[in-house]
Amino acid sequence: MSLLNAKGPVGADEANILVVASIIMLAIILPTMVVTLVFAWWFRASNTKAHYRPDWAFSGKIELVVWSVPFLTIVFLGGIAWIGAHRLDPAVPLESDKTPLRVQVVSLDWKWLFLYPEQQVASVNELVVPAGTPVQFILTSSSVWNSFFVPRLGSMIYTMRGMTSQLNLMADQEGTLHGLSTHFSGDGFSDMHFPVRAVSDGAFTAWVQGAKGSPVLDTASYTELARQSIADAPRTFGSVEPDLFRRIVDQTIPKGPGPTQGAESGAPASVKPKGGS
Repeated sequence: MSLLNAKGPVGADEANILVVASIIMLAIILPTMVVTLVFAWWFRASNTKAHYRPDWAFSGKIELVVWSVPFLTIVFLGGIAWIGAHRLDPAVPLESDKTPLRVQVVSLDWKWLFLYPEQQVASVNELVVPAGTPVQFILTSSSVWNSFFVPRLGSMIYTMRGMTSQLNLMADQEGTLHGLSTHFSGDGFSDMHFPVRAVSDGAFTAWVQGAKGSPVLDTASYTELARQSIADAPRTFGSVEPDLFRRIVDQTIPKGPGPTQGAESGAPASVKPKGGS
């Protein structure tokens, strides 16, 4: 269960909330199951010690238990949820002695684009971050409503066209994690997943330098990238046109085409994976 095997502080806190909330709810579930079995056994037909009381209608002790336990459960669960929601606000920066890495994220049909503004490189369907360094994600969509989620790092957040959302995460150790979209967005939704490689600082610098030799991401190449495609292989861009992300958010760059229609029948045209026949 990846949610309980967190690899970052946000994911660890969320897993802790899930475990504590489950334990609190068991305070109702377990006693109810035990009492049900006890009642069934005690009031069995062969037990002559059990008294039949057809006129019984009220017990203050039972009322106290059946109302106080759920009330306290709601109070505890509400307190945990309220505290956790504020402490784990996705827009709140994580505490660290390292400068956060900024990554701009664009959800496309049906792929992910990651822009590194300070490093001036970009990648498609692969996210590379230095382990132990907070990452500040600024997210948008160039198409329909989508969602960004790396289960072992923490919070899921939506991406929407014409606006940005923020998310702060950190991988506390090196390794390869799984990221994905959790919001249905059309034909290629099931292929909107990507590896998240948490590497050492030196390996991250080497990756950036290696990406510098890749093609340029400018308006023309972005427009081509934004076209609908499925199962795109990971690739990098060696430089990024200035203000590209802002123009995507402001919708001054035409988005990739939406679902196309058949020339005569009006039936939606199928979208094939790159390299498919």
